[in-house]
Amino acid sequence: MKKYIISITLTILLAHTNFAQNAAVTEDFNPSSVNQLGKLFPQVNSEGRVRTSISAPQANKVQLDIGGVKYDLVKDEKGMWTGESAPQDEGFHYYQLNIDGASVPDPGTLYFYGAGRWGSGIEIPAKDKDFYAVKDVPHGLVSENIYFSKLTNSFRRCFVYTPAEYVQNQQKRYPVLYLQHGSFEDETGWASQGKAGLILDNLIAAGKAVPMIIVMDNGYAYKPQTGENPGRPASVFEEVMINEIIPMTDAKFRTIADREHRAIAGLSMGANQTMRIIMNNLDKFASYGGFSGTSNYPGTAEIDPATFLDGKFNDGAGNQ
Repeated sequence: MKKYIISITLTILLAHTNFAQNAAVTEDFNPSSVNQLGKLFPQVNSEGRVRTSISAPQANKVQLDIGGVKYDLVKDEKGMWTGESAPQDEGFHYYQLNIDGASVPDPGTLYFYGAGRWGSGIEIPAKDKDFYAVKDVPHGLVSENIYFSKLTNSFRRCFVYTPAEYVQNQQKRYPVLYLQHGSFEDETGWASQGKAGLILDNLIAAGKAVPMIIVMDNGYAYKPQTGENPGRPASVFEEVMINEIIPMTDAKFRTIADREHRAIAGLSMGANQTMRIIMNNLDKFASYGGFSGTSNYPGTAEIDPATFLDGKFNDGAGNQ
């Protein structure tokens, strides 16, 4: 029996040793492209691993929390904790540090709103990164627009991208894309971590897109709570979009204010919202884009196509 246990133990140890050798980290780390100015950490290597470092001399345990996995950092004699993750998928990731049980942003990065909070983000270089790179091309403007919503009885804001030629060509009017974020994100997401302005700058300069306006608003909009409607507030984002955001955009910017020159698109929660908005308002939009979205409503496990959106999807084959 003892021999059997020893044999199993040796097998496990050998397997662990082989794994450690196979998991050797490639030491070609460079500071992340979304670090705060002058900060050396976090860093990313060619494998897509994230290495972070933070000074916390009094801490007992520090972890890097990214991609749903927590990685232990190692403390040196000066109180610096350093460690890295397994390889991550290409693209943008939210992450945080966990110091003695408290989750905090990494002080080395710029902060982004995602997962329902302001926190750290990191860019794992992608093969198509040239698509959203900062290039020597004419650049548009992303402006902050604050407005009062009667439907929510609150001040709201949206960010509006106007193409580089917008200021010079005062007589020209432009088509509009209304672009919505995913759940637990906000109106900053598409222009910040999504790089929507840079992408469109590059596409327009390459002749692959027509100059257009992009409106990015906050998808969380609720009816004010009163004594008559206590409990969970009702979402009125569809009404805000149709009755407030679109009229405001058409009044403030030089839009082509008709159905054929108005589009709407969204990611995840935004895809759900925008699908319902366009299908309920086909007189307002001619084009739609949905990315990783669903048609589920809260509290419903299945959707009946005969009743969903008044049956507009009931005969998918016949409506192609």
